[in-house]
Amino acid sequence: MLYFVGLGLGDARDITVKGLEVIRKSEKVYLEAYTSILTVGKEALEEFYGKHLILADRDMVEQHADVILNSAKEIDVSFLVVGDPFGATTHTDLLLRAHQAKIPYKVVHNASIINAVGCCGLQLYNFGETVSIVFWTDDWKPDSFYNKILANKTRGLHTHCLLDIKVKEQSIENLMRGKLSSSYFRGNKIYDPPRYMSAAQAAQQLLEIIQKKRVEGCKDAELAYTERSVCVGLARVGSDDQKIVVTTLQNMTATDLGLPLHTLVIPGHMHPLEIEMLKLFADDLTLFEEVVLS
Repeated sequence: MLYFVGLGLGDARDITVKGLEVIRKSEKVYLEAYTSILTVGKEALEEFYGKHLILADRDMVEQHADVILNSAKEIDVSFLVVGDPFGATTHTDLLLRAHQAKIPYKVVHNASIINAVGCCGLQLYNFGETVSIVFWTDDWKPDSFYNKILANKTRGLHTHCLLDIKVKEQSIENLMRGKLSSSYFRGNKIYDPPRYMSAAQAAQQLLEIIQKKRVEGCKDAELAYTERSVCVGLARVGSDDQKIVVTTLQNMTATDLGLPLHTLVIPGHMHPLEIEMLKLFADDLTLFEEVVLS
């Protein structure tokens, strides 16, 4: 049996009772280690679960999933995912491959940022399509998600922006350097340090996009948002030191929410109850009310 087990968002204790039972009876337990992170490390999880965890990076899951699947043909295997197992399409692919190989599977769900984002007070059924914001480079600045934010705004819907995570990835320089080295072909690849996009970085990229739109001739009334638009920054949702800040998009570029993980929300049309909830987290109540009414 192959079990897909959600770990929740905070620490080791966020596992469900059912999930913990599954982990403890499994002979092999893999920890997916690239789409999200908990506030505690692998060692803390191992101590609480009472099991050795095998780290499953992107390369293993996407390129060498047979290692996991072949084991599940003979023994119980748990595949652990921070949040809910199906918050990332990679895990859907693994399930489909298990089905094709006639490997039985079960799913143990848990909380994910997709539903926990409601802690800021915005009602989940008022959210539109979720978008992902990736780290830009000097010569690669994708902004196709802007049109989705605009479509959500047109419909009065909130936009949840998932922020980029770079774990065990190689820069272009390291890729080129590695291919010239014999050690690269022996598996000694050089990886960049992990990077987690902050709400401030995401806000800065969003503002650069509207500057580009203005140059192209868009008027402010036609934009998906402006510097004065209200936004919500959330950090470490589900943990004891969870942080929520409501401010303008411009102010968010200078707001430090602390350690990862961060997420960002651009509200659409807001119900009065939603506004009252957001006021609880506003950095400047007068400014917030002025922006909402403008």
